Amino acid sequence: MSFFTSENLERAQVLLGLYPEKRSALMPLCHLAQAQQGYLTKEAMEEIAKLLEIEPAEVFGTVSFYDMFHTEEVGKYLVSVCTNVACLLRGGLELLEHASDKLEVPVGGTTEDGLFTLEEVECVAHCDKAPCAQVNYRFFGPLGNDSFDQLVEDLRNDQLTDSVPPHGTLSRVFREAPSLVENEVIIAERVAMDQARQERQAAKDSNGGDSK
Repeated sequence: MSFFTSENLERAQVLLGLYPEKRSALMPLCHLAQAQQGYLTKEAMEEIAKLLEIEPAEVFGTVSFYDMFHTEEVGKYLVSVCTNVACLLRGGLELLEHASDKLEVPVGGTTEDGLFTLEEVECVAHCDKAPCAQVNYRFFGPLGNDSFDQLVEDLRNDQLTDSVPPHGTLSRVFREAPSLVENEVIIAERVAMDQARQERQAAKDSNGGDSK
């Protein structure tokens, strides 16, 4: 039985068709699996390996390298508070401590209802809005204690579903494969290009090399 839903299995096949080498679809397939489950299970990585005709260890090696991939269950909303220099100077650590108190979990923990996971992150390139945070990689800032509390309540009450999808969904727009071009059309276009190039060269030679 496939890990992927029938819809996502079709999408997986589309992703495979976007690349000349199957292995190039590794990260897009991992994102697709994480969008379905919220994190990457052993079964998901094994099926990705099968689709790509590589070893599961190769999939796990990639997944374990990138912070955006998770092999353990996280909350519906991954709250990432930045504590790098710009945010640190404007209260990033204090915001992280407040977030921990508000959500009643330590950094790296998930709330009992499974809604929120809190993490500390390095710079997320939103320095002009420091201190800032991301929720499922969507930016929010500058944030103080009150605005963070409001953000949590809005998420809890499904007020931000249009802008913040569940964890794992990087984009709601799925990339479709381009229409396949018949080999005969490609060959004919190449012949025409070669012929045009030869004609330009002939014209250049007949004019003593002055024609472009």
